[in-house]
Amino acid sequence: MATPAQWIEGARPRTLPAAIAPVLVGTGAAAFLDGFVWWKALLALGVALFLQIGVNYANDYSDGIRGTDENRVGPLRLVGSKVASPGQVKAAAFTCLGIGAVLGLVLCATSNWWLLAVGAASLAGAWFYTGGKKPYGYRALGEVAVFLFFGLVAVLGTTFVQAEELHWTAVAGAVAIGSIACALLVANNLRDIPTDMVTGKRTLAVVLGAARSRQLYAALIALAFILAALSALATPWALLALIALPLGVKAVRVVVSDAVGPALIPVLKGTGLTELVYAIGLAVGLALGG
Repeated sequence: MATPAQWIEGARPRTLPAAIAPVLVGTGAAAFLDGFVWWKALLALGVALFLQIGVNYANDYSDGIRGTDENRVGPLRLVGSKVASPGQVKAAAFTCLGIGAVLGLVLCATSNWWLLAVGAASLAGAWFYTGGKKPYGYRALGEVAVFLFFGLVAVLGTTFVQAEELHWTAVAGAVAIGSIACALLVANNLRDIPTDMVTGKRTLAVVLGAARSRQLYAALIALAFILAALSALATPWALLALIALPLGVKAVRVVVSDAVGPALIPVLKGTGLTELVYAIGLAVGLALGG
């Protein structure tokens, strides 16, 4: 039986900035449009957090039963480490995804019902990332899904349910947040290239190779800060996002220095922190600019 601390670790708290950041930016963009609604922002945050934790448990379950996590380098995996049964982890995944779905239904009821289709796609994306007979995370499509769901969908959805309209600053913020979220996954998969190749997990990092994956990581981080500078055309306050630049530069330096294995683990924390600080700066900047 896994301890509460192990369940918390299995939820992968270092990935939670990827859920919080898009809601912050989306809410900042709504405030820029004078459409901020605090309780809708909280509902959106609840949806994002429960879906993120749900997908983390789902990945733990699916990778665990395939044996992908048996010899991995990195934080605890519940099934792979055999501290929890596959059934328990699967139940935890469905519970979290279910709570996220209920909160999403409430949000749809207060906005537009066509958002149900977006929610259904998000749930399917969460499960089939590593679940099912042909998981797309094993076909080098993980980064595409992360960019779509943790960038475009999460940011623009948060903005729309509050302001009921969009602005190009929201799109720029969505692309920026999606890019950093992708960089987080690239760093994770870069670390796992040796074990993923053995187990047949064909991630984008495996396809590109270590050298190109390092270049991709740096390019994604750079793109986010370029977009922050571009957003300054709408309001100079958007430059507050640059407070995350030192964190991003530090993480890029580690990645491009040919670090491997355990040396890349701090990059995950650093990238998550970069995303969160970037989101706070951009959200505050957009709100002030509005």
